[in-house]
Amino acid sequence: MPAQPMLKRTPLYEAHKALGAKMVEFGGWEMPVQYEGILAEHKAVRDDAGVFDVSHMGEVVFRGPRAREAVQRLVTNDVGKLIDGKALYTVMCYPDGGVVDDCIVYRRGAEDLLVVVNASNIDKDFAWMASETAAIAPPTNESDRWGLLAVQGPRAAALVGKLAEADLAHTVASFGLATARIGGVEVTCARTGYTGEDGFEIFVAAPAARAVWDAVIGAGAKPCGLGARDTLRLEARLPLYGNDIDQTTTPLEAGLGWVVKLENDFIGRDALAKQKAAGVTRKLVGFVMKGRGIARHDYAIHTPPGHDPAGAIVGKVTSGAPGPTVGVAVGLGYVPVALSAPGTVLEIDCRGKRVPAEVVAGPFYRRAKA
Repeated sequence: MPAQPMLKRTPLYEAHKALGAKMVEFGGWEMPVQYEGILAEHKAVRDDAGVFDVSHMGEVVFRGPRAREAVQRLVTNDVGKLIDGKALYTVMCYPDGGVVDDCIVYRRGAEDLLVVVNASNIDKDFAWMASETAAIAPPTNESDRWGLLAVQGPRAAALVGKLAEADLAHTVASFGLATARIGGVEVTCARTGYTGEDGFEIFVAAPAARAVWDAVIGAGAKPCGLGARDTLRLEARLPLYGNDIDQTTTPLEAGLGWVVKLENDFIGRDALAKQKAAGVTRKLVGFVMKGRGIARHDYAIHTPPGHDPAGAIVGKVTSGAPGPTVGVAVGLGYVPVALSAPGTVLEIDCRGKRVPAEVVAGPFYRRAKA
């Protein structure tokens, strides 16, 4: 039997073990799934402040006078609108419009753009990005050089600002970034996240990540694992690559048309323009369970009784879990456009039992405006 490949570890692995985290495999990494418990960690982020180790994410850097041109070739959103110190969410597509990955592009300078990609896609993404931009501005994979902490929750911005001895809550807008010092270490604080809450993602050189982690924990942020990160992002209806989007789905089908700027020239543009003109045939919908049962990934979605034809399989659940804050189980899945309107009742096959679910618009949870 062939030996199993060694799992990668972030610079904070020993910190997680010291805190008693339960470690699991995720995308080739050994990561904390929980410390105290998923519900407690979910609640901490919704009510106060939590911190996640997201150092497994990938950092790809484009430098030089044609850096913006190279990144624009890869992504669907408008990189030209970025100014120094700002970021945007976007996707990268194959020529047929399928999603390579979703990512955030940070403009640190006119000739310095950072693209953060998903952990499980680092090698695939970098190979694709390099092959498509080699003649413009070859990228550098700096993933191993960085630690990344996500401090999230209503108190997160103030907590990070206090540690940095700067009023970051008021000087750094959403999707903005600024340099600072935390625990005696130089960091970059980006006002981004994946939980539906306010907060900062802190980039720090890998050898110094532990000092920043300890400072954030010492300031009162609860350590949180991947379990809470998943329930938080699902309540906010944020897609997960490999579940809700992948190379078989397009951003238009996934409800991400707002990051597709067809006036720009990027890989996949022609396919997406054609699909937009023709209209999509399926959509990613959010639904709430109306009976006892939790929708899980790959559970079949059926038409309800009274529908013609009744009970037909029309899709599969892409993500599903209890929604601790909203108090009901929620999920996502692709269904035909005719069944995608809010209020439509579907049935989810939960381990042999058909459970009704209602399509709803927008995120399941939206934080109150300050």
